[in-house]
Amino acid sequence: MSKIHMGIIALVALAIGIILASNVSPAKYAEPQHVRLYPQPRALPDFELVDQHNQAYTKANLLEHWSLLFVGYTYCPDICPTTLAELKGIYPELQKIPSDYPIQVVLMSVDPKRDTPERLNEYINFFNPEFSAVSGEHAQLFPLVRAMGMMYSMVESTDTPDYLVDHSSSVVLVNPKAQVVGRFKPDFVVGQLPVSEGQKILADMPALVNH
Repeated sequence: MSKIHMGIIALVALAIGIILASNVSPAKYAEPQHVRLYPQPRALPDFELVDQHNQAYTKANLLEHWSLLFVGYTYCPDICPTTLAELKGIYPELQKIPSDYPIQVVLMSVDPKRDTPERLNEYINFFNPEFSAVSGEHAQLFPLVRAMGMMYSMVESTDTPDYLVDHSSSVVLVNPKAQVVGRFKPDFVVGQLPVSEGQKILADMPALVNH
């Protein structure tokens, strides 16, 4: 075979390789616009909570998932139900996002006195029975919430029947290694409820889970 023929064959093979590579290249996703990513993932401490089925809930439950985690409580009059309604609205679309790891939604109640597993089960089922709702002793909750870059505090004595709990309103993003990578923080506008918008979360998640 002449050198010319060998050169032609090599060029054809190269062209075919380029075409195949372009056809199987990873999908392109728009850069996240709304999430506030931390410079480095934050490791979570070990913890022992209880879910709405009265089953143990630990860091192992966050592994091999992308988790959208929200700190709140079931007696919350405004931010919590509105945020969960936002997550409920986008959940079917979240499940359609191609990913090696499924996306889950978790409500972490910081009001263990009132939020028993039975109460959590009734509350979370109203939004979506596939969501998880967990709680536990403050000794477990405080360091975990702090490690996520969030906060909560009792506004008044828990001896008052209708006491309120002050808490962060962001939705935290936890990666499949149980590390906090960032959060979706609401826009604070005078006269409006500070709630993380579901459509903003949905817009960013394809790029985040396929990074």
